[in-house]
Amino acid sequence: MATEIKLGLCNPPEPIYLYVKNAELGGESYLWYHYDIDREKTIPVPQRALTGYLSELRLTTKEFKGKDNLKLDIVVNADELYIIRTGVETNFAKSFLLAASLIQDFSKPLIIVANGGDENTVFCNLYDAASKTKIYREWSRDLDWATIIRDIQSLLGGASSTISFTPKLSVVPQPVHTLDLRVKNIRTLLDYPLDLVREWLQFQDTNSPSQLHISKIDELVKTMCLAWAAGKCDHPNQAESSYQNLVVNAVASGADELTAIKTWMQQVQTVKTGAS
Repeated sequence: MATEIKLGLCNPPEPIYLYVKNAELGGESYLWYHYDIDREKTIPVPQRALTGYLSELRLTTKEFKGKDNLKLDIVVNADELYIIRTGVETNFAKSFLLAASLIQDFSKPLIIVANGGDENTVFCNLYDAASKTKIYREWSRDLDWATIIRDIQSLLGGASSTISFTPKLSVVPQPVHTLDLRVKNIRTLLDYPLDLVREWLQFQDTNSPSQLHISKIDELVKTMCLAWAAGKCDHPNQAESSYQNLVVNAVASGADELTAIKTWMQQVQTVKTGAS
């Protein structure tokens, strides 16, 4: 792609990073943003779409709270060089990869659109910039994300990332409800603040409970339950001990989780009332 070189004063030729997030700042909703490292300031981007040429797909490891997190960098040539950075396990990354896997000719411009979903999730829609036609591929649970990434990299002409990418296995939904609904139902039962759940998910570098391993969801459920029980027991370990017996062990034996939590809550309240 030939570009005209503009002479004179200009900014350094550094890429513009776009980060994906469904959030609100100053009363304005946004789906991606810049981040000013020097001022530690989030700068919302009001536009939901970016038109340009996909030039590279990279896997990058970034440290977050002492842990390595694998990021997908979507490099786009437009009026400037843009890099859309998102977690490789996010809905945005997977929906982008699904659509991009159908493209055989990346010499044509694309429109990359950020779309908000339920709660704080963000999905990606991809369009042919010339025809404005949406590029869509049906979701499948058996997709090989590592192969999809390597195939796209190959078509772009770039060397495959040296980072070993072994995606986490999709968690099989529980018989009654999905992981997202599981967290929502328990949060509602406990009257646990939604903002705290969102904050916890951000610390896990994800937008949705369903993107996490089952052990992480168990950790979130326990955190919400013990927060509800705070101040309701005379001894700090009393609530946690009864939670292990009445919830964790009961669910392991086949009991319904919501029913087990309700039983545990009643037991905590009974003990508190008796002590009073």
